[in-house]
Amino acid sequence: MTTGKMVKFPQDSIILREGETNAEMYKIIKGHAEIYTGYGTNLETLIGIIGHQSCFGEFGILLKQPSIYTVVAYSDILALRITENDLNDFITENHKNILDIMRNMANSLLTMRFQVDMLLKELSSGKTMTDDEIKDAMRKAKQTMRQYAIKGSFSNSSRIS
Repeated sequence: MTTGKMVKFPQDSIILREGETNAEMYKIIKGHAEIYTGYGTNLETLIGIIGHQSCFGEFGILLKQPSIYTVVAYSDILALRITENDLNDFITENHKNILDIMRNMANSLLTMRFQVDMLLKELSSGKTMTDDEIKDAMRKAKQTMRQYAIKGSFSNSSRIS
């Protein structure tokens, strides 16, 4: 990979903020990042955890639109930063990366769809959850997602019912 610049992000740093327009895309070389909607609010939802070969920031660089998610470093990250000026050369020199970008976007859509389905199921059940029940469910979902993303499998105790 010759196009782009290597950058480091320490654990827990916010790399990309929901609602902000950013004309850079990143490809993770080492480490993991968490992707959230509503980060830092009562509606904070962990969408997924990404790692090696995953790309993010595609909305800003490809669509010139604000980010639909916040990206937070789950661990120390080494990433390749691709700017608008680098994009054409990056695609030409690293055409295999287009598949990584497409996989990342497709995975994000599937995860969002899963979460929409869970929300619709909860709404259709007619049961009203308290704020504490919602927070507990979100915490359990976050633990389950981390377990799956980092270890590649769900443990019996972390499954969402």
